[in-house]
Amino acid sequence: MSNAIRIHNFPLSGHCHRVELFAGLAGINHELVFVDLAAGEHKKEPFLSLNPAGKVPVIEDGDVVVADSNAILVYLARKYAPDWLSGDAVEEAEIQRFLSLAANEIANGPAAARLVTVFGAELDTDKAKAIADYVFGILEGHLAGRDWLVGQKPTVADVAIYTYTAHAPEGNVSLEPYPNIRSFLKRVEGLPGFEAMPATKAGLAA
Repeated sequence: MSNAIRIHNFPLSGHCHRVELFAGLAGINHELVFVDLAAGEHKKEPFLSLNPAGKVPVIEDGDVVVADSNAILVYLARKYAPDWLSGDAVEEAEIQRFLSLAANEIANGPAAARLVTVFGAELDTDKAKAIADYVFGILEGHLAGRDWLVGQKPTVADVAIYTYTAHAPEGNVSLEPYPNIRSFLKRVEGLPGFEAMPATKAGLAA
């Protein structure tokens, strides 16, 4: 797999999963490089030479190194799968809006709630659940009458939003009140090349 991109990842990280998921959906040749977070591998060399921030995921594409899951999605789409972006300025802006939502409200809401139950993170659970309810309310309304978040086909926006939304129940955030979101998740899961992130027994998924 000498021509494969290398994805430095941790299997239970939603940020890592969105990169792995996109590579599968877009048919991008890749190999996974396990990073042992429990052993602190991400906080020392040689990993820090790839990403001084000490966070996964990171990809190596030949001599190119890209960190941050959303930046990686845009890079991979631009280089290997442009159909997952958009040539339309308005749609491009909409995609960016959902990437920002993934990096902010999704990360601080359902993802943070899951960090507490799965990894024992010392975070404000009530605040995380409140943010989750807020952002899921936005997504539920946006998805009314839509199959995908932006335009008429799946884009990197859908990939960025998918994982932590699908695994929200692991943080005791129910998806039952959001039928449009649940339908959206099933559409993503039905795409060729879809690969699920391993489930944990935390939260409502127990």
